[in-house]
Amino acid sequence: MMEFKDLRELTLAVARADASKPTAYSFGENSYSYSDLQETLRAELNELAGDFNSYRRNQIILFQLMEEAIDEVLPKMVMDRYMDFADVKTFKQGSKAIFTQPLGRNRAKKNFVTRVGLAGIYEVFKLDKTTIEVQMTAVGGAAQVGLEEFLDRHVDFSEMFNIILIGMDQAIYEEVAKALEAMVANFNANNKVVTAGFNEAKFDQLIATAEAYGPATIYCTFEFAATMIPSDARMSDAHKNELWSTGYIGNYKGHRVVVLPQSVTEDNAEKIVDPAWAYIFPGGAKPVKLAFEGQTVIEEFKNADRSRDIHAYKKFGVATFATNAMAAYKNTSLVKDNSIAN
Repeated sequence: MMEFKDLRELTLAVARADASKPTAYSFGENSYSYSDLQETLRAELNELAGDFNSYRRNQIILFQLMEEAIDEVLPKMVMDRYMDFADVKTFKQGSKAIFTQPLGRNRAKKNFVTRVGLAGIYEVFKLDKTTIEVQMTAVGGAAQVGLEEFLDRHVDFSEMFNIILIGMDQAIYEEVAKALEAMVANFNANNKVVTAGFNEAKFDQLIATAEAYGPATIYCTFEFAATMIPSDARMSDAHKNELWSTGYIGNYKGHRVVVLPQSVTEDNAEKIVDPAWAYIFPGGAKPVKLAFEGQTVIEEFKNADRSRDIHAYKKFGVATFATNAMAAYKNTSLVKDNSIAN
């Protein structure tokens, strides 16, 4: 088994690696593919805690490795997903999460911040200065391990780490979606449209409003993007082929369409992100402010059946900054309900 220093470096190397790229990653004096690197870590973790006795003996080391890996990879994962419209920063434990907001052309106009308050309720206040303090809450992820899995040596801590990480990333994404919806409530009447169906003329008017402040980009779910069909006069053969192959047009009248990932509840009855909304932001606008504070904490909770719940806890906060440069369209015919009617 590796020394802790080498095992820590291996864990962080895997955390930083990109599974989608066929790059060779260096570890020690050797180079590895992502899959080789992952398998090396899996073998080391299973040797460290592959059975119940070794897990009990090495739990502190295992949890420390997972905590440091989450601290390394989670902010980067979030930044890569939201970099087009979000500022993502990491702050030390106990520090105030302060973002500086350049007001520019919006300096003399109404600017509103929406941020999560106590009990998960989003509160709104007018911004009268160039700094935003993001209030912190907590995000968590968990995985369960049965005692028999330990005894049979079927525990895969590398897979467990991925489950926890994906759960935390999903929880953050849900909060970002909620914050964006709450932000729209502060848009003035000329910056939002709420109607059934896709009204091309009204949608184009919103784009023109955002475009006045810089090249506009459209952010929406696949469901909304699939409804953005321009009039037949503007539909080229290339558009028709793209619509057939992808289900939507990735460039709407010269404006990039960014499709936001969708998810559903565990029973598939409801969509996590409201598909009714499309957000239109001018170039360079980053209305979402995401903050991480301090280190990740991992703890074990024992259940009555002697299984173990492994919980990860990380402090984070989200706020949104609304200006007159942003616009939103709600197609009320698109709903979150995903149940199949009998």
